[in-house]
Amino acid sequence: MSAKEHLVIFDTTLRDGEQSPGATMNKTEKLRIAKILEKLRVDVIEAGFAIASQGDFEAVKLIAETIKDSTVCSLARVIDKDIDRAAEAIRPAQRGRIHTFIATSPIHMQHKLQMTPDEVVEQAVRAIKRARNHVDDVEFSCEDAGRSELDFLCRIIEAAIHAGATTINIPDTVGYAIPEQFGETVGQIIQRVPNADKAIFSVHCHNDLGLAVANSLAAVGQGARQVECTINGLGERAGNASLEELVMAVRTRQDLFHVETRIDTRHIVPASRLVSTITGFPVQPNKAIVGANAFAHESGIHQDGVIKHRETYEIMRAEDVGWHTNSLVLGKHSGRNAFRSRLQELGIQFETETELNAAFTRFKALADLKHEIFDEDLQAIATDTKRKDADARFSLVCMRVCSETGVVPVAELTLMVDGKERTAEAEGSGPVDATFRAIESLTDSGCTLQLYSVNNITGGTDSQGEVTVRLERGGRIVNGLGADTDIVIASAKAYVQALNLITSEGSKQHPQAADV
Repeated sequence: MSAKEHLVIFDTTLRDGEQSPGATMNKTEKLRIAKILEKLRVDVIEAGFAIASQGDFEAVKLIAETIKDSTVCSLARVIDKDIDRAAEAIRPAQRGRIHTFIATSPIHMQHKLQMTPDEVVEQAVRAIKRARNHVDDVEFSCEDAGRSELDFLCRIIEAAIHAGATTINIPDTVGYAIPEQFGETVGQIIQRVPNADKAIFSVHCHNDLGLAVANSLAAVGQGARQVECTINGLGERAGNASLEELVMAVRTRQDLFHVETRIDTRHIVPASRLVSTITGFPVQPNKAIVGANAFAHESGIHQDGVIKHRETYEIMRAEDVGWHTNSLVLGKHSGRNAFRSRLQELGIQFETETELNAAFTRFKALADLKHEIFDEDLQAIATDTKRKDADARFSLVCMRVCSETGVVPVAELTLMVDGKERTAEAEGSGPVDATFRAIESLTDSGCTLQLYSVNNITGGTDSQGEVTVRLERGGRIVNGLGADTDIVIASAKAYVQALNLITSEGSKQHPQAADV
């Protein structure tokens, strides 16, 4: 058998994943995720959309300055200012890529771009040539390729490769494709485009019909040698193809896929948990590979089989993807050096000694409440500490909640509002409802609560609860996160954090906005 070909893993958690409602990350959080993606040995990290906002530009630039083992990529529309801004952001990278795109389906060209096919080809070629003036590694995407005409796809792809594109991406932008049909389309493009041998063909599949991974694998079977994906399948609408599922499918079924990745799969579960903690998007228990039940067996027949011979019911080893009990056995008498060392092992670094001290104080307080501190607890402490903003409008000072059978719950809390302490009391249908009503009486935010979600960070009744609060105001959506062994306090923290986000962050340009 011939040697396996390399399958490029292109991770877009920090760009497309961030387009999930409320999943906005600051540059420090993006860097934390980029570092664990580098540990995973991801080939390409799409760090953001540099033209979208100053924050996105700074995040891409910071990642480009820091990451050494992965290519750092920025998205750009086929517009001069986009290309130049992306080039500026990735300039510090040891290996940088500009990823530019334009829509190619009739419905997009007619109704969104209002351009003729000839104009679309001309614009794409012009952008690719401009990008090649900055970098050698240029990727071109045919947006909505899943609904594009095959003849036109072949035409624009041939022109794109001739202009200097080194990777050609065939996205199923709206999740419309079916595996057999999508794989055949990719195969025909590779066969029909005369200069196809001069580029790597890629796919970027969305999960609107639950087929993103299946479509991606079908394309790999027809010659695609890059897959674009995200941790936990994060992404707008129903999300993207899941990195962990793609990688483990290829690895597990080597009898069918004559490709291999360089992914260090032992970091898959830690990466999944970090992304979930930072974005506030919990992983459902039955999620393949990274869900809490992924390697759990309830049936007595299954349990008996696994005990006798693991492969009777398990096609992968849990430890191969990072499932293991990794607890930090430190208590209230443990020192700062041990705490710092474990954080470094987890890839967590603080910019200042003040931040480290604040995190250590949180750790000590938690150690008084819990017998064991797990890595997940440390990630939650780090996320909470790094999101503390000295200039935040609101912060929780203290609170007291009364809840008993037959009595209406009451919450009394004190917030720091624009530098001044204010106290309020409110009743509610439950302790959390009373808490949120008290906060609103002090802030009058005008926000609508869209989501309230509680998940335990680790097992046991002493586990920290992680609360996600999603607020909407004026079309803007944000997720606030809070963690505490007391769920009501965690809820208050999450609500206050969401208020700070929605009142402080400006809007950013969506990468598919028509402006050509």
